Amino acid sequence: MKKVVLIGLGAVGLTYAVKLKNQCDLSVLVDEERLNRYKANKPMLNGVEQDFKYVLPDGGFNADIIIISTKSQGLEDAISSIKNFVTDGTRIISLINGISSEERISEAYPQARVLKSYFIGHSAVREGNSVTQDGVGEIVIEHDDYIEEFFKAADIQYSVPEDIDYSMWLKFTFNSFANPLSAILNMNFGELKRNKMFKEMSKQIISEIYQIAQKRGINNIENLEEDSLESLNRMCDEGKTSMHQDILAGRPTEIDIFAGEVVRMGQKYGIPTPCNQMIYDLIKVKEECNEHSVYTC
Repeated sequence: MKKVVLIGLGAVGLTYAVKLKNQCDLSVLVDEERLNRYKANKPMLNGVEQDFKYVLPDGGFNADIIIISTKSQGLEDAISSIKNFVTDGTRIISLINGISSEERISEAYPQARVLKSYFIGHSAVREGNSVTQDGVGEIVIEHDDYIEEFFKAADIQYSVPEDIDYSMWLKFTFNSFANPLSAILNMNFGELKRNKMFKEMSKQIISEIYQIAQKRGINNIENLEEDSLESLNRMCDEGKTSMHQDILAGRPTEIDIFAGEVVRMGQKYGIPTPCNQMIYDLIKVKEECNEHSVYTC
């Protein structure tokens, strides 16, 4: 059986940990604090407590596959934690949102094969250590015979697009307008679908991303606006984006890898990004409100 290390038991990570624990030699990588927390309060998926084999960063072995499914804020810690598990040819799959985690992991571990990938599916609901997810979703990944064989054997739903770079920018674009706007407007997917103002604001955000994608040399972006807006229709009406859930739960958001990333790239390429700057600032205000509990935003 393939030796698989997974780090990050958030909504996506827990979903795949449960899928994989009986299909491979799975170890969930944690630090001491999380190990004690999970022993005292087991992770739950759809109301069922889950047991895993846990491993600490210093308990290294040669992993065949490493799956990183932390929040973006945990990327640097994850990169440091997997050091003793990476060897020549280890496949590393990052399910972290955004478009830059693969580059950062490749810089740290040039001997590994870091695959461009992301998760897409119905949103999960996370409350504390409990995750609810209906099982609808897949990993979109660049072509790799080894990983595709593994996914098939483990009954993991996946797809391999013709152009992984465009697919990743499409997901990035969708997240960049749907996540912050849903959090600012306090709307679920169904409410967003029916809101004309949301659609017009989204188009302005997409326009800024489109210009940056052109500068970056991303191919096949002619339908970026249409395709990213269409992605909304595939989401279940009652679902909430992860950023909306984070704001409601008082957690830090991933705005820095969405609007923040767009603003940084805009500055680099000389492209104005006022819409992304505005939503970035608004989310930061909401985070500050949560942090100080001054009032409900």
